[in-house]
Amino acid sequence: MSLLLYELGGRNGLRYSQFAWRTRLALAHKDLAFEARPVSVSDKASIAFSGQDKVPILVDGARVVTDSWRIAEYLEAQYPDRASLFGGAVGHGLARFVNSWIDRQLIPAAVPLFMIDVVARVEPSDASHLRAQIEKAFGKTLEELAAARDVKIGALRNLLAPIRATVRAQPFLSGASPAYADYALFSVFQWACLVSDFEPLEPSDAIAAWRERMRDLFGGLARAHPAGPAAAR
Repeated sequence: MSLLLYELGGRNGLRYSQFAWRTRLALAHKDLAFEARPVSVSDKASIAFSGQDKVPILVDGARVVTDSWRIAEYLEAQYPDRASLFGGAVGHGLARFVNSWIDRQLIPAAVPLFMIDVVARVEPSDASHLRAQIEKAFGKTLEELAAARDVKIGALRNLLAPIRATVRAQPFLSGASPAYADYALFSVFQWACLVSDFEPLEPSDAIAAWRERMRDLFGGLARAHPAGPAAAR
């Protein structure tokens, strides 16, 4: 039985889940084929079998694995003969830190700036669901959150200073070759690129050059995704 990946689907074939992109790239890293099954963010019934209500969900035969981090750990343990996502126990621990920093620091800084664009890329029922969810979480409308984002983006760019210093010194966050920490970080930029024309990075930023290297991985997997408005960048 082939691997099945349940992920969020938007208009025109858009796959816009940051967390599902982590899994997509982890599967590519392991050279594992999979079948993608898009679901609507408001359609909880179709993923009820997983015992929770979020994607990504990986189905591997009788095994159902939820949460992008747990999926990465599962792939590493289940397919040890394939390329390592972490490079050993020390790398596993460091990747966990990077993953947590992205989830708790970078995503909360990025979401207010880009969610106004996300709702334009999904079906109306999902747009209403996402708008209500984000406006409740931040206490402002999406329009208020995105106001003056050309100024607000400076804070996000400053937050990335340790990443910038790292990829100035080496090609990837993980060193000479990419690994899971790179995929977790790249997922945020891939999401932004797919949903918005607003550029989060300055052209001269070392992170922008790293992002291009990430887009070229696995035969241009991320670059080839057709639905993003900024796909031609």
